Amino acid sequence: MSDVDEADKNIAIWKMKNLIKELEAARGNGTSMISLIIPPRDQISRVTKMLEDEFETTSKMKSRVNRQYVLGAITSAQQRLMRYNKVPPNGLVIYTGTILTDDGKKEKKVTKDFEPFKPIKDSLYLCDNKFHTEAVSELLESDDMFGFIIMDVNGTLFGTLSGNTREVVHKFTEDLPMKHGRGKQSGFPFAAFHMEKRHKYVRKTAELATQLYINPATGQSNVSGLILAGSAGLETDLMQCDMFDPCLGAKIMNVVAVSYGGEHGFNQAIQLSSEVLPNLKFIQEKRLIGKYFEEMSQDMDKCVFGVDDTLESLEMGAVENLIVWEKLDVNLYVLKNSSSSEITTKHLNKEQEADQSNFRDPQTNAELEVEEKMPLLEWLANEYKKFGCTLEFVTNKSEEGYQFCKGFGGIGGILR
Repeated sequence: MSDVDEADKNIAIWKMKNLIKELEAARGNGTSMISLIIPPRDQISRVTKMLEDEFETTSKMKSRVNRQYVLGAITSAQQRLMRYNKVPPNGLVIYTGTILTDDGKKEKKVTKDFEPFKPIKDSLYLCDNKFHTEAVSELLESDDMFGFIIMDVNGTLFGTLSGNTREVVHKFTEDLPMKHGRGKQSGFPFAAFHMEKRHKYVRKTAELATQLYINPATGQSNVSGLILAGSAGLETDLMQCDMFDPCLGAKIMNVVAVSYGGEHGFNQAIQLSSEVLPNLKFIQEKRLIGKYFEEMSQDMDKCVFGVDDTLESLEMGAVENLIVWEKLDVNLYVLKNSSSSEITTKHLNKEQEADQSNFRDPQTNAELEVEEKMPLLEWLANEYKKFGCTLEFVTNKSEEGYQFCKGFGGIGGILR
């Protein structure tokens, strides 16, 4: 897959996440909300017939109010279905119904139809007081999860890395003595004691690895690959241990020596394994932001950060790679001067939205009416191609990502 295709897929995933969040928050009165999922290779004609049957059945409902809600939702689903001659390659998802607004006092009709970014397996038709997004949410889960075992003389950390999510699943401490005794301790007995402690420590780690990375029901590994990392040769001892499960042995992708244990060792192991995990979102994110920091350190004029400066450079067509935190909480406002009818565009965070001076003309103090409001992220996802740049959404889950979001405002760009 090319970099452009991968970037488009990542944006589709971000849009899907946002849509799911919006759908999950929606609630309706009674069974006024329909969730319809049609898998690939299904027939539009079959679903159309099914909706016709549902319409007929619903027409006989005793509750007039609920009947009207459900009939309205079925009609909306039928109208959306008429747009398709056949089911798209990845399937079709339709959510429609009458939902309550945020204050719970008003109602509004909502209809969403889309083709998922990858094939959906489920078939579903449900009327409820909420939308059912479980099957769509499953598409966002990464297919591959990689296990990490980091050992040093102070203990072992077990972790997983999937997509852009890094997680510590278990850790324990160990007090492994130094290789050589001190003072008047006899060299040979102490060496034997050291080897016995080391042997027990490695076996304990091997046993825990089986508990954490082997599914007891199937006896198979629950990770796609395994990275062993350690200091003082412990990672090699683990790989050669007779207690180390052969299923896990077959999953080993890399064995690396690290300078630290614990969280720092985990980060170092990920870095040292980037060649065997090249397409993992976490690795891609570290590389992208690493490149941004490198460009900035070499030439401050090659990079831009912060909402205002980044958008100004974007409007000028100067941005080549636009990097944005996927949870950037900034809204785009189109404001109209109530006196002069002049239109102004502003980008405000929560704190700025609470300051009413941002909704008044600084010269005349005239009120600025809100013509349009939308999340800046949504606007960027829809409009970025007009500026001839790539758009990359990042998280704050890696060290680099956290630094970018915390220190640079979560938005920036590498200039042409």
